[in-house]
Amino acid sequence: MRSDRVIIESLAVETVIGVYDWERKIRQRLLLDLELATDIRAAAAADDIALTLDYAAISQRIARFADEQAFALVETFAERLAGLLHEEFAIAWLRLTVRKPSAVASAAAVGVCIEREWS
Repeated sequence: MRSDRVIIESLAVETVIGVYDWERKIRQRLLLDLELATDIRAAAAADDIALTLDYAAISQRIARFADEQAFALVETFAERLAGLLHEEFAIAWLRLTVRKPSAVASAAAVGVCIEREWS
């Protein structure tokens, strides 16, 4: 896909995530990187945030999603979040990386990276 992209890097959110019983009782930190396809030309020409993807609004919505949800797998978190962003912000393509820093003691983080495109 050839387009401009809005990026959000290292967005930290707290959520209930994990397959172990002890993980279901605590909130854990996830780090998210997003690339969101859009055409920035109209927004740039008019200098108008209403004509582009509002990364502050998207970041707030992601934080609310993480706060309200609980999943066993980061894969499920990523897939559901991608669908939500598509539906609520009319995003046609995204790349989303979800990292779970505390999952493996000998690794800085583990996680998934997904790309989704909707027509």
